[in-house]
Amino acid sequence: MAYTWSPALETGHPMIDSQHKELIKAINDLLAACQQGVAKDKISTVVDFLLSYTKKHFGEEEVLQQQSHYPDIANHKALHAGFVKFVTDLAAELKKEGPSPTIINKIIRGCGDWLVQHIQKEDTKVAANIKAMAGAKK
Repeated sequence: MAYTWSPALETGHPMIDSQHKELIKAINDLLAACQQGVAKDKISTVVDFLLSYTKKHFGEEEVLQQQSHYPDIANHKALHAGFVKFVTDLAAELKKEGPSPTIINKIIRGCGDWLVQHIQKEDTKVAANIKAMAGAKK
């Protein structure tokens, strides 16, 4: 199963959308590596990129939230922290055990499905707040 970028995932903020596309690509790359049965070191490289890019994206998104005085920033940061912990634990499990149907299911549900839902439920509110604050400053 691969995730496809669609207009339903657009927040309307160019940087956020661009980074979300990269995260979806990283999740798809990780799924493909696991399903193709590539070596653990290759999977490690892919999951390390996903973790690194996730932290980069969340950090930059949280700066935008601070700048726009997003009212639900504490909750949003907690959601981000939970996802980072999940990916960190997943990376350790993959490095130790290698890919398995259970791990692939965790990637789908815990990474891909989580990200899609997070974008649609949470990040669209962040982007709308950024846009509203930018409009209020004009």
